[in-house]
Amino acid sequence: MTDTPITPGTQATLDRLNTPSRLSGGGLATLDGSDFLRLLTTQLTFQDPLEPADNEAMLAQMAQFSSLAATTASGATLEAISAKLDRLIAVQEAALQPAASTSSAQP
Repeated sequence: MTDTPITPGTQATLDRLNTPSRLSGGGLATLDGSDFLRLLTTQLTFQDPLEPADNEAMLAQMAQFSSLAATTASGATLEAISAKLDRLIAVQEAALQPAASTSSAQP
């Protein structure tokens, strides 16, 4: 097996993957779809042609990534809905403020 150098992009992805995760971000939290594809193509580049990667393992990795992408998209959608609801509540409260002050000023 020859020692083929790892590209800088792949090395950066591996460095981020090996960074300890924190709740505030970093490590795994910074990985995205392009990082997954970069790691997948690097894995395929360096695999032994006489003993290729197991198809089931490859499909499992792709399914996990699809699940993660769907969960991330759902989270973003819920964040957008929450922000819109917050704005709607603020507008409704602002509209009720003048009506409440007007009704309390009358005897």
